[in-house]
Amino acid sequence: MGRSATNPAWINASILVGAGFFIFALILSAVFDPKIRVLHALQALIYIAVIVLTRRNSAWGFGAGCIIAAVWNYINLFVTTFVKAGLQQLSTLLRTGQLHRPDLVIAVIAAAGHFLLILACLAGFLRMRPGTRRWGQFIAGGALAVGYFVAIVITTGPQYIGLLKRIFRL
Repeated sequence: MGRSATNPAWINASILVGAGFFIFALILSAVFDPKIRVLHALQALIYIAVIVLTRRNSAWGFGAGCIIAAVWNYINLFVTTFVKAGLQQLSTLLRTGQLHRPDLVIAVIAAAGHFLLILACLAGFLRMRPGTRRWGQFIAGGALAVGYFVAIVITTGPQYIGLLKRIFRL
């Protein structure tokens, strides 16, 4: 593993900001729904690990950040459509000055952080000029992050098990 000095500052900063946006969204969401506080605290650990591992130029960290962000955005753009509803809430806020569902706007913040995280993780990873071994680590890091996410949802957020079944078509 190389040191973070091999990455341009914008990559490290973008990973930090992207993960930070998502962690901020997790905190805000937990304010609105206290039942998910443990789940969100455990979920934030993924992003802390991504920040630490990508600073160490780890293919595992780049994969975890890229793939967990892509999976979350897929879920919230195409399965639950929370992001679309959040954008509609923002549009209403701009037109009327009223915000009826602030919880949905949080999904927009989270998705924006994830898009930045995906871009920065891909850029950092591709700068490594990865061979087969590093691609395997990238995919394995993503699979571990998604597996951890599924495990914490099952153990601390049983209200979302139905959503997991829809996502994985079980």
